Amino acid sequence: MKVALGSDHAGFPGKEAAKEVLSRLGIAYEDFGTHSDAESVDYPDYAQAVGEAVVSRRADCGLLFCGTGIGIGIAANKIPGIRAAVVHDVETARLAREHNDANVMALGVRNASPADLPAMIETFLTTTFAAGRHARRIEKIAALEAPK
Repeated sequence: MKVALGSDHAGFPGKEAAKEVLSRLGIAYEDFGTHSDAESVDYPDYAQAVGEAVVSRRADCGLLFCGTGIGIGIAANKIPGIRAAVVHDVETARLAREHNDANVMALGVRNASPADLPAMIETFLTTTFAAGRHARRIEKIAALEAPK
């Protein structure tokens, strides 16, 4: 497994914490930036880099971080094939994968406890898609992206 990582300046501490979790789990990752929290940057740039890595299969999934998770998640979802879910806790991380087959987790560093971050990441990465009735819904989501 390989994970694509990205954040803006507000999410930088979460991305750095994620690297520690991934290293501990022995999971390869590519860090698409930002590489500092010292200067304001635009989250769509990092959402695009991570989303394109996932869609092109250079990464199996992505982890994105910003202040709330909302902006970076919205930006990632503009990339056809990305299903980014803003998660708030272990339960939403699990459901994002199990029910929605999310391939990107967007997390708000200002909203999540740093102590919960490792469990959220591990849950997202280890939960499998339940398929069944959920597969039909994912197909409908994909159809919304199809050119008309």
